Amino acid sequence: MWELRHRGGCPGPVGAVAPPPREGEAAGGDHETESTSDKETDIDDRYGDLDSRTDSDIPEIPPSSDRTPEILKKALSGLSSRWKNWWIRGILTLTMISLFFLIIYMGSFMLMLLVLGIQVKCFHEIITIGYRVYRSYDLPWFRTLSWYFLLCVNYFFYGETVADYFATFVQREEQLQFLIRYHRFISFALYLAGFCMFVLSLVKKHYRLQFYMFAWTHVTLLITVTQSHLVIQNLFEGMIWFLVPISSVICNDITAYLFGFFFGRTPLIKLSPKKTWEGFIGGFFSTVIFGFIAAYVLSKYQYFVCPVEYRSDVNSFVTECEPSELFQLQSYSLPPFLKALLRRETISLYPFQIHSIALSTFASLIGPFGGFFASGFKRAFKIKDFANTIPGHGGIMDRFDCQYLMATFVHVYITSFIRGPNPSKVLQQLLVLQPEQQLNIYKTLKTHLIEKGILQPTLKV
Repeated sequence: MWELRHRGGCPGPVGAVAPPPREGEAAGGDHETESTSDKETDIDDRYGDLDSRTDSDIPEIPPSSDRTPEILKKALSGLSSRWKNWWIRGILTLTMISLFFLIIYMGSFMLMLLVLGIQVKCFHEIITIGYRVYRSYDLPWFRTLSWYFLLCVNYFFYGETVADYFATFVQREEQLQFLIRYHRFISFALYLAGFCMFVLSLVKKHYRLQFYMFAWTHVTLLITVTQSHLVIQNLFEGMIWFLVPISSVICNDITAYLFGFFFGRTPLIKLSPKKTWEGFIGGFFSTVIFGFIAAYVLSKYQYFVCPVEYRSDVNSFVTECEPSELFQLQSYSLPPFLKALLRRETISLYPFQIHSIALSTFASLIGPFGGFFASGFKRAFKIKDFANTIPGHGGIMDRFDCQYLMATFVHVYITSFIRGPNPSKVLQQLLVLQPEQQLNIYKTLKTHLIEKGILQPTLKV
């Protein structure tokens, strides 16, 4: 028998003679080939077992430093850690809500910049976790390519937004016309450049790990960039579609924490041991009531209910319109048991208030699962928070893990049950057509209106 030289094989009998080399083959050829195969097998065995690692094999990330302001530490030094954390969270929560109100007052454009900033910070926190966990492997170009792909995807999505909502402005700028006309081709070319750079960066002993991190980057882009794009799309439908869902999630987060802090006894889910059924149920009812009241208050003002549009004549965003029926008071007949209780036959509501019940219900029942998902993710990598950006709260991603899930639901809800044709968007698309195309559309529309009896046919002389 021939001697088996690969690792794990059994040697042949002592004195066994290897067959002579074939014609044209060097005597040492088999040995060299098999030695090379041995090395490749050893490398594959050494670096190719990443997919079989258990959670205990993942390296721990050093805990984040405490960034609580010294003035708060001194003021709360006499309290227990439980109450100290309660006060820190409360003070920082009120501070963030106050800043949020200020940005709302500053207008839609500042809200868009806020969404973009949050998106970039969330991406940074998730990518940093990946880099810290696998930094010992010295992966080439990992962080560089991650940020490059973030730039490419943002260029694509925000370019689509510019093409949809800023058509009249683009018409006046010749350079922008070129970028918009070939926007998708340019976006694809940019992505291909990153794809080729990734392929060129592959190192033999790190193949699997590099593909893991490639997938890590793309899933992170899906979670952050795509969802933030949907948030901005919701904002263009009217600021109320941005504020009510976001504030409902915030309300649920706060009230669930308060109910759980003071009344919590029954654990809700193992992924988040501090979450309780008392907090979950209390947060649900509080959020539905809050959303209903917030919808009533905001529906009164054009600033919140009108779609956000860009006006080229004033070179700014405007929120002026005749409110749709969704934001006009309607009378609704009450069920019999409510008639006896309230002693009235009808009640006046904004139709949007009814929709707010659906939004609030999702925010309080399904939205928390975004937080549970994030909790599972953090447990997998043995970390308490995504970062230490906000004392008492963790990172930006810790505060917005539920918001991304909510953004997708609101967008789907609007497209399924609310949105009709947008006259402003149609008009902007007409303005970018050639004069001959505009004239054909005008003739077709005129004929259609005459047939419906809306216009009188002109008499030919």
